Amino acid sequence: MKNATIPARFQDTADARRRFGDQLDRLAPFLLRVDPAADAVVEAFASMPSGQGFGLLEAALARGVDNVAKDAPAELRALFAAVDHVPLWVDWEAVNRGGTAFLRTGVLGGVLLAMQALLLGYASPGGNKPLVFSGRLREQAGRRLGETSRFVYAVSQANGMRRAGEGFAITVKVRIMHAQVRRLIRASGRWQTSLWGEPINQHDMVATALLFSVAVLDGFDKLGYHIPPDQKEDLVHLWRYVAYVIGVEPELIPGSCAGARRLAEMIFATQGAPDNDSRLLVDALVTHSIRSARSDGERRRAERIMAIFCCVSRAVLGEELAERLAVPRQSSLLAVPLLRAVAAASSRAHALPSLQDFALGLGGRYWERAIAVGLGGRPADFAPPERFAGDRP
Repeated sequence: MKNATIPARFQDTADARRRFGDQLDRLAPFLLRVDPAADAVVEAFASMPSGQGFGLLEAALARGVDNVAKDAPAELRALFAAVDHVPLWVDWEAVNRGGTAFLRTGVLGGVLLAMQALLLGYASPGGNKPLVFSGRLREQAGRRLGETSRFVYAVSQANGMRRAGEGFAITVKVRIMHAQVRRLIRASGRWQTSLWGEPINQHDMVATALLFSVAVLDGFDKLGYHIPPDQKEDLVHLWRYVAYVIGVEPELIPGSCAGARRLAEMIFATQGAPDNDSRLLVDALVTHSIRSARSDGERRRAERIMAIFCCVSRAVLGEELAERLAVPRQSSLLAVPLLRAVAAASSRAHALPSLQDFALGLGGRYWERAIAVGLGGRPADFAPPERFAGDRP
């Protein structure tokens, strides 16, 4: 019988209990735990003039917290005391290898990020609620995808997660953004903790890191792109450190590919079926390029690309989940077989030392182009929102 304090979204079924035992009892409370250090920072920023707190954050990232204005709040200094500490388990070579292995996949990695990782995130009927409350994804789906791509690309760059790296800076900014979204959601008076847990809680934060690591790796396997086991461990290691910097409690972060996969399976087994918000979010993502087309030619091209992407999504998600998410069923019957052939050939080519640098360069150019298109020429500063979309000033 479920503990009355555990949010209703946590589906402690007989099958899940048989598979995972009392690990479920240890996982469920993380739905009620958040990130006190980041929450304290945004509360301190709230007492400052608009933009001043984020300016201090950017200065601390660029020059170190000890070199910013002396009136930097104690809460900001405490946050940096935590993120500036690099745990003993961090292996910088493994972090870099994991990012390189992902970037080398180029367009295939981009398709899986959008049509598998993000859609699996939307499938959670509790974890998707902060996106619904913010209003940003329905109205700015392309922009959101561009920002997510920018984040993933930055953390995957060589030394991107080092203290001076852009990936590290974006990760800390996203952590503060999450805390501000949490603050705005709580202030709205519409959040139902008994149903969904706390907004952007520890459980959902680690789930996101798993989407970008083991979920994507599962997609590569299904499409026939072979990543050696040691490189899979490297990618999980990269996202283990990203999860640490973004504020996930160390106890919750898996230390191996097998551990990460088991935790991902546990989360999926207990999250319940996708809801209508899941389907609205999926629709916003898969149709955004069609809706934003500026000509008939652009629209036709966007429709062709969407058809291929949806076929791929159904192949990696499985027909049952794809139906529950209302992923459009398309007639591009050859799209997946052709992509599998290309993926298999690419993975064989990328295993050749003489082609690895070329593949990395090609992948990097793909990501830069995809990010530029998604952001629409506007920079992504990852500043925390002062209000939600549609809220009155």
